[in-house]
Amino acid sequence: MQTPSNPIDPQWTILKILQWTTAYFKTHPVDSPRLTAEILLAHVLSAKRIDLYARFDQPLTKSELSDFKVLIKRRVCREPVAYITGSREFFGIDFDVSPDVLIPRPETEFLVEAALACIPQAGSSFLRILEIGAGSGAVIVSLAVNRPGHGYMASDISINALKTAAGNAKKNGVNGKICFFAGDLFTPINPVAARFDLIVSNPPYITKNDLAGLEPEVRDFEPSMALDGGTDGLDIIRKIINTAPPFLNPNAPLMLEIGYDQKDRVARIAALDGRYGPPEFIKDYAGHHRVAIMHKNDL
Repeated sequence: MQTPSNPIDPQWTILKILQWTTAYFKTHPVDSPRLTAEILLAHVLSAKRIDLYARFDQPLTKSELSDFKVLIKRRVCREPVAYITGSREFFGIDFDVSPDVLIPRPETEFLVEAALACIPQAGSSFLRILEIGAGSGAVIVSLAVNRPGHGYMASDISINALKTAAGNAKKNGVNGKICFFAGDLFTPINPVAARFDLIVSNPPYITKNDLAGLEPEVRDFEPSMALDGGTDGLDIIRKIINTAPPFLNPNAPLMLEIGYDQKDRVARIAALDGRYGPPEFIKDYAGHHRVAIMHKNDL
């Protein structure tokens, strides 16, 4: 009888490999050991996590077991799960991610929610929306998916990030609905030709001194350019606040994700600029002021 080219290993059923991996992860600094094991195994099997529970007695093939062991090693070396699987859910949408882009965070959903509250449903009016620093496209794609019928533009200084963002736009059905372009902040835009009804950004806001103390998953794998906010963490935020007014229509809002302790300093930057009304701030679930909203004065 011919030997199968990819024989099963009856010792390692889905349940047994999950139990072993969970125990192994617990001996290493891996967050959520069981959840991580399930996500990685589901990825290897091209299955949903929930499907694993109906297949506990299914043995893995030799190649599946080999592939899974590779992912276990990568995670133990602190590589983020999202980079291992190549995807991350954000705002109920699946996004492709790679080391070229920051992994979308739950706190950034507060920025999306704040923006959606200012964007009407299609048909009532037409708005022009710009995102500075698109990264994976999580913010601008989420806006375009949830509020179709408006004009969306997004920039990033990284060409590779823009390729990822454009791919996510296509993946989520808004290909051609967002204009992506490369450049440093507002540099490629002519304020005479293009003004916006809303500008959003999740800029780098971690202080340079704090970068070394970040978790290895962040410090060693995510792009430092998307994290480093300079000496006080406000270099890019300051530039955006000071540069945005010519690109905003009167009374249009600028929305920024900010660090948990930056509220007062961001308010001072806006006040010193003098072209905005008093900023509003939105707290995240941890009670931190996470989103700053400042409206251009109606001049």
